[in-house]
Amino acid sequence: MEVSVYKITGEDTGRKINLDDAVFNLEQPNDHAIYLDVKQYLANHRQGTHKSKERGEVAYSTRKIKRQKGTGTARAGSIKSPVFVGGGRAFGPRPRNYSFALNKKVKRLARKSALTYQLKDENILIVEDFTLEQPKTKEMVNLIKNLKLDNKVTFVLPSSDKNVLLSAGNLKDVKIMLAQNINTYNILNAKKLVVSESSVTIIEDILK
Repeated sequence: MEVSVYKITGEDTGRKINLDDAVFNLEQPNDHAIYLDVKQYLANHRQGTHKSKERGEVAYSTRKIKRQKGTGTARAGSIKSPVFVGGGRAFGPRPRNYSFALNKKVKRLARKSALTYQLKDENILIVEDFTLEQPKTKEMVNLIKNLKLDNKVTFVLPSSDKNVLLSAGNLKDVKIMLAQNINTYNILNAKKLVVSESSVTIIEDILK
């Protein structure tokens, strides 16, 4: 599939780039693969450090708090019981690892499916390879205005560029991502995916 290549000034270069249909234009995108890949991405980012004290960990006396019979209320043996205020929590959260494994083929299919959806919705913009002369937020803001982009813009670059990274650092809705690190969550989370020309080849080599 051929798409136009733009300059960072917003002008059409007059050239077109051929996007591999096996990566950017699947006949049948797989929604379940997308679900699994996004689920894994979010699960792997969970800290899993949640913890609450159970009755064996609460620092209270172990004495019997009242006599067994004759009080008119239920028997109670310890102030640590979950039924009392300040007692230990029953079945509270414990530290755990939420990450899980996912087959490479499923992850590749998910990413190709996500790229397919974004291309069909005209949310992928191919631009010439670019760099910024100096790290200035104003330079990045002007670039975004020239390309007529809205919120949640993700730039996909072939390699790390310090000036571009620093220029986008103060912009809340602008994300910089390397082509080799592209993932389903960030593809779909972007309202506009700005892919540099050289990044297309890298993405196609990784996902074929």
